[in-house]
Amino acid sequence: MPVALITGAARGIGAAAADALAAQGWNLVLVDLCGNDPAVGYPLASREELEASAQRCGGKSVIGDVRSAADLARAVDVAVERFGGLDAAVGVAGVLIAADRVWEMPDEHWHTTLDTNLTGTFNLARAAVPAMLDRPVPRSGRFVAVSSAAALKATPRLAAYSASKAGVIGLVRGLAADLADTGITANAVLPGSTDTILLSHSAEVYGLDDPARFAEHHVDHRIVSPAEVAAVVAWLCSPASGALTGAAIPADAGMTAR
Repeated sequence: MPVALITGAARGIGAAAADALAAQGWNLVLVDLCGNDPAVGYPLASREELEASAQRCGGKSVIGDVRSAADLARAVDVAVERFGGLDAAVGVAGVLIAADRVWEMPDEHWHTTLDTNLTGTFNLARAAVPAMLDRPVPRSGRFVAVSSAAALKATPRLAAYSASKAGVIGLVRGLAADLADTGITANAVLPGSTDTILLSHSAEVYGLDDPARFAEHHVDHRIVSPAEVAAVVAWLCSPASGALTGAAIPADAGMTAR
């Protein structure tokens, strides 16, 4: 059975990706911080949510911070020791701090966002790719990072988030080039407004009474579900996606088509 490591796996898109891959027979190592950050204006996932996700998927839970290279190296070690190797790494962990115009942004908001969303993806690649390269040839390793449609759209008071997610696309494209001829691909998924706690937080910041109002920005006037994004992630982890690398795939109900 193939083995995948997923960050941000306690809830939202990460938990949905775990469900999708488990349904396809993957062994899973599920990573989440399981603690709050004072710079983030909403509660982060709990240990109970991570354990529930792991129990549902039959995976192994690991409490870890994507900002820590050591934590992700430890999670990869768990995958190798428990399941015999690693075939896919899925970077979902991320935060959204929506409040500040660029010139008013506190250092803490900038660094927390970039360190989690972009450096966290970098840390995952550094930890996971060597383990995937340890698989025998011919390989079919997969690195998938969740970026955002916000990486491509001008959105007020989201500069740090948009910059971090644009950076994820650039990082993934560079990684794809570095992985040329190894059998390992690297791709990014760009969700639009998705039914997660990040969307609810954004609605509060913008003074909206209902997060569903963000659907106005989509060609298909509805909010995306985590399961729909997870389906794209799961396909990118499958052998069927082998011809695709260095790509940024929208899963955004047409948000970036406008």
